[in-house]
Amino acid sequence: MDSLAAAPGTGPATSPLPVIRPVRTPRTVAGLPTDRTVVMGILNVTPDSFSDGGKYSVTDEAIKHGLRMHYAGADVIDVGGESSRPNARPVPVEEELARVLPVVKALVTAGALVSIDTMHAETARQALDAGAAIVNDVSGEEFDPAMPDLVAERGVPYVLTHRRGTAETMDALATYDDVVGEVVAELTALRDRFVAAGVAAEQIILDPGLGFAKTDEHNWAVIRSLGTFTALGHRVLVGASRKRFLGTLLTSAGRTAAPAERDHGSLAVATLAAAAGAWGVRAHDAAATVDAVKVAAAAGQRR
Repeated sequence: MDSLAAAPGTGPATSPLPVIRPVRTPRTVAGLPTDRTVVMGILNVTPDSFSDGGKYSVTDEAIKHGLRMHYAGADVIDVGGESSRPNARPVPVEEELARVLPVVKALVTAGALVSIDTMHAETARQALDAGAAIVNDVSGEEFDPAMPDLVAERGVPYVLTHRRGTAETMDALATYDDVVGEVVAELTALRDRFVAAGVAAEQIILDPGLGFAKTDEHNWAVIRSLGTFTALGHRVLVGASRKRFLGTLLTSAGRTAAPAERDHGSLAVATLAAAAGAWGVRAHDAAATVDAVKVAAAAGQRR
């Protein structure tokens, strides 16, 4: 077993981190499963994320948790250094880079396939230089003007997410006459802007943006209509894990379920997404979600 020294970052070092180079872990997107839905393990290297803010803001702890998800079977580790929850404060690029780069480098060294969850082209550029293989951008129509050129230049998969406004304004923009039709129209218009800038259509992964500028009712309408999104001809990523609309649904005795109490509901949505043909799902509980998508795949094969 090799040893990787604790990386510098947002907190003090704790202990050396073991690095195991697994034999069968894909190091490229081409090696991802094609017989089941891909699982992206969520790694928030932030102090203020809605579910686990601060839990992995120390670099060593973030790396260890990323390795745990990797060894538990997560296909991709999605590393983010800026919270996208409603009313989250923007993070300067320099601060975001200080949070995510040591983690990306360590996970790539350990053999994990890494995506960078960022709205900033410069952060995406440096993370790709460090070995990340996918860019996951939740900015929606507020995308960084430099992002299309970067994605076109690097030729990497790019997750294009539906969102109206910013973290501060999106809740006020959750008004639709036909949420599914309008989200499809806005996503495809956004896709067309990226394609016009030189991004290959096959690079684009569509995310309908559960929780972004959508009420609970809007989110459920989108989930019921996932087949409409998969029919657009792009891979589809679904991110429901521990989100607010699940907490509302799972209210008990007048108390909204806390994020950590939403995992069973998250697994149910992941299974529904897999059954609807989603390419990938984002998950906090990576190991259980891998089991869920395997079950969905097996059930689909036996129809």
